[in-house]
Amino acid sequence: MQQPDDLILNPHDEVAIRQHLTLVALGKRPADLAIEVGRMLAVYARVWVDDQEIIVSGRRIAYVGPRGSYKGEVKARVSYPHLSAVPGFGEVHKHIESTHLTPEFEAALVIPRGNTWTCEASHEFANVNGPKNTEFWQKARREGSTLKIFIQPGSAVPPSAWEESGGYYGYEEQKGFLQSDMSVVALDEVMDWPSVWNPENPGYQRMWGMIGATMEMRGVVEGHGSGLIDPHDLSAFAAAGISSDHEVWAMEEAWQRLTHGIFTELRPFSYDVILPGLLERGLADWSNIAFTTDDRSATETLETGASDHNVRLAISYGLAPEIAIQCATINPARHMRIEQWVGSIAPGRYADIVLLDDVQTLSIKHVYADGRLMSDGKKFLGPETALDWPDWAKKTMNIGRTLSAADFAIKAAPGRTTMEAAVLRPFHWNEDYLTETLPVDHGEVQRDVARMITKWAVIDRYRGDGAVSTMFWTGCGPADPDTALCSSVAHDSHNVWCIGSSDAAMAKAVNRLQEMDGGWVLVHKGEIVAEVRFEIGGLMMARTADEFNREMQAFYKAAEAVEWMYKPAALNLWKPGFPEFLKFATLTCSPWTWVLVAPTPACPQGFVNVRTGEQRPVVW
Repeated sequence: MQQPDDLILNPHDEVAIRQHLTLVALGKRPADLAIEVGRMLAVYARVWVDDQEIIVSGRRIAYVGPRGSYKGEVKARVSYPHLSAVPGFGEVHKHIESTHLTPEFEAALVIPRGNTWTCEASHEFANVNGPKNTEFWQKARREGSTLKIFIQPGSAVPPSAWEESGGYYGYEEQKGFLQSDMSVVALDEVMDWPSVWNPENPGYQRMWGMIGATMEMRGVVEGHGSGLIDPHDLSAFAAAGISSDHEVWAMEEAWQRLTHGIFTELRPFSYDVILPGLLERGLADWSNIAFTTDDRSATETLETGASDHNVRLAISYGLAPEIAIQCATINPARHMRIEQWVGSIAPGRYADIVLLDDVQTLSIKHVYADGRLMSDGKKFLGPETALDWPDWAKKTMNIGRTLSAADFAIKAAPGRTTMEAAVLRPFHWNEDYLTETLPVDHGEVQRDVARMITKWAVIDRYRGDGAVSTMFWTGCGPADPDTALCSSVAHDSHNVWCIGSSDAAMAKAVNRLQEMDGGWVLVHKGEIVAEVRFEIGGLMMARTADEFNREMQAFYKAAEAVEWMYKPAALNLWKPGFPEFLKFATLTCSPWTWVLVAPTPACPQGFVNVRTGEQRPVVW
């Protein structure tokens, strides 16, 4: 009997698949494969069971039991008597775009590292092309990829009421996604906290429309509670129906969230503080904790790993391996309400199995995904063919015109020799902006390199009118003359940002960026010296992780010749040298206050307090 291919979840095929699996489990229909293992982790019970066989039909598990116990016919049998089987790892919250690889190459990178499924926190590509977002994430799977992607349409599309992007999601859009597509499971991180709690915020109706649609369709509302520490704020956060938070930096924040009923998603940079702290407090139930990466480039994954790194690191901080594995398998699957498909080695689930030759060090020998052997050590055994991406995914840089130095000039009031200027710095989480007195020359307000003050701009790349907003920043950017850095990776609206020591260099960098469909461009002393092309959405390349890494290493090498200004900022990830982390400096969510966005009708000059809506000129 011909069975559905089981790539994209849909109700009709799901019923037929489970009817078939029922008969295979009873031995009334033949199975495709038996995988024998020395022992298997039953994650629901957190116990090891010895000498097991896992019976696979199609892409799913039909039967699990003692080796040799299955009474039906099996077409093929493989045996791993010295290996331990654990479920394929998953990620409860990840932006695949931040790997800078398209999904087919992401699969080749992470599957050998045990990752067989991902909840795609989808407000990155959604801000580039919102109407095509789900189609984008399903394309690789439809063409045979064994990496399962569960889609979470973004609440931050656009990120705030003062921004525009290539997408707009509200009640109707979110309900439509969840209603028509079983692979859509949640509302991606609710980030705009002021638009949730404040009925006077212009984003209030849109945000509650998406929350309401998600609840109506029995989906999960994911959260982003950065800066929320007061118990009143946390109580309000949970009362709003927001179920989780991955913005957890300190032990007390984690404890507060757990005690307020908030599912806690931990990122590796906080493990050293949080995991020993939870162990010291004697946390008995770890089922409301998951490990996640959030944003991790392909280079970082090549160096440290994917979810396997998270699990391995947690074990090194004292967590029992079995609990650490639960935090990357059944815990996130159960939270996202997808445990019927992933998260355990159990009947009805996809046959995603990680075979370990050492549990304590999480040493991976093989990975099965969809019942197929997909890796031998770190070697990926699946197809690694680039997809034929359509123009709606490739041609996303619609600045619409060639920019000039004049587009980045900040005009002074007539007759003035100095002007007061609003100044920000990377990760400026202060209640108010800085104020500096800057010189005027030829009617334009000037930078002041001696005080590490340079110019920062955000350029709209969606409408085609080439709108530019510009202001002064400190503690970042190039000190060398006629030098600029720009990128189309600008969380979360992904307009273009540019920082530079001259207006002409900034124009040159941005013009090249739009010619090459996005990525990174570095102009040094008037010449383009390095570039990396992200031809898909301006966020990703349809090439291998190794190729991405080679190109980025060459870019970093060129950037070493530039003198970069540096002052410490609020974020401990902000480091001296090449300011790559500026790709996150355009965020408009909590705890940001004053930000610069691309000009919109709601914010013509671009400088706005995203908590209050107050707008100011950048000089006066």
